[in-house]
Amino acid sequence: MGFFQQLQHGWNAFRNRDPTPNYQNAGMSYSYRPDRPRFTRGNERSIITSVFNRIALDAAAIDIKHCRLDENNRFVSVVNSGLNNCLSLEANADQTARAFIQDIVMSMLDEGAVAIVPVDTSLDPKVTNSYDILTMRTGKILQWYPAHVRLQVYNERTGNKEEIMVPKSTVAIVENPLYAVINEPSSTMQRLARKLAILDSIDEQNGSGKLDLIIQLPYVIKTEARRQQAELRRKDIETQLSGSKYGIAYTDGTERITQLNRPVENNLMSQIEYLTNMLYSQLGMTQDILNGTANEQTMLNYYSRTIEPIVSAIADEMKRKFLTKTARSQMQSIIYFRDPFKLVPVNSIAEIADKFTRNEILTSNEIRQIIGMKPHPDPKADQLINSNIAQPNNGRIPTAEPVESTEEEATKTAESPNLFDIPIDELMGS
Repeated sequence: MGFFQQLQHGWNAFRNRDPTPNYQNAGMSYSYRPDRPRFTRGNERSIITSVFNRIALDAAAIDIKHCRLDENNRFVSVVNSGLNNCLSLEANADQTARAFIQDIVMSMLDEGAVAIVPVDTSLDPKVTNSYDILTMRTGKILQWYPAHVRLQVYNERTGNKEEIMVPKSTVAIVENPLYAVINEPSSTMQRLARKLAILDSIDEQNGSGKLDLIIQLPYVIKTEARRQQAELRRKDIETQLSGSKYGIAYTDGTERITQLNRPVENNLMSQIEYLTNMLYSQLGMTQDILNGTANEQTMLNYYSRTIEPIVSAIADEMKRKFLTKTARSQMQSIIYFRDPFKLVPVNSIAEIADKFTRNEILTSNEIRQIIGMKPHPDPKADQLINSNIAQPNNGRIPTAEPVESTEEEATKTAESPNLFDIPIDELMGS
């Protein structure tokens, strides 16, 4: 095929030529993402949106996987399933796995609870529980029933959000573990939202007719001519202020200007500051976390108090609803991997691992599990012993006398690797 023929048969996104199909009947179109959740209070110009977004981003950064465990409930491998594909690659046609988790957290924080809805499955959930989930969407809970729940879910085939009634057993309903702090009517977050709404209303009034200055003119305004004269004088003062670098204007010696005070606004700002600090303390957050300048200890506290409970609630509910008893008996599970050493330098990780194993606090495989690695098959990796110290033989403390060994045994000992003498960069890459 020549170059001209390649151009003729090539697909062009901006020129609808044959054989490119015509998408005139592609369905309803929007200028925005119709499946994106909308906040119940609107996208406020406030700290609330920043807090929600920060929590959702950090929660979505933690991996959630469909895994297989060993007899000790340790991670062995990832299960190749549609569910794991939704959790690691793409949840639906519009969202990656990370974007989907972020959507879950944002909706849960805003509404108090969110439904994770299997949209496409390998088998009918009403017929059998042994089905694989192919795509998932978040659903807004409209009504609760004893065994069912009414949801509003985006239908990508029609391009609309539609209401459906589904059994509770087929959807994962994740409730906000921080509900008392964020979603209760009298919670700190809701009180802060109301104060911020009042402040926004005051700001709008300040920009649309709220009095800041009163000018007392040296004449009585009773006639239309005087009224027009007063209006010209007002516009003259406004022109001076708008064109002044330092907000300075001049007046006639017979005029009197009164500056209005704002004691209510000052009191409101102090209340907002108080509620913001209280919210930070209840969520384990600081302004440094929002700014990205928090230190290691602050971030660890924030992850433990806020992020981990949220991610754990999501993983536990998915495990409860999307894995059958048979699957769980086969050592399948849904677990999350939060690396506690994420904020720790590599040298510090190696030092921590060395201290834990030397002091017989954790085994080698337990350390590997913490950093998200598979257990090592070497039996020594499961032993809580310090390989650098001679161990008792049959309960008796060995003597300090040297023990003779064969040349073959000495060779084996020399060639046997110590798991914790391996450089940390090689260990992480194994």
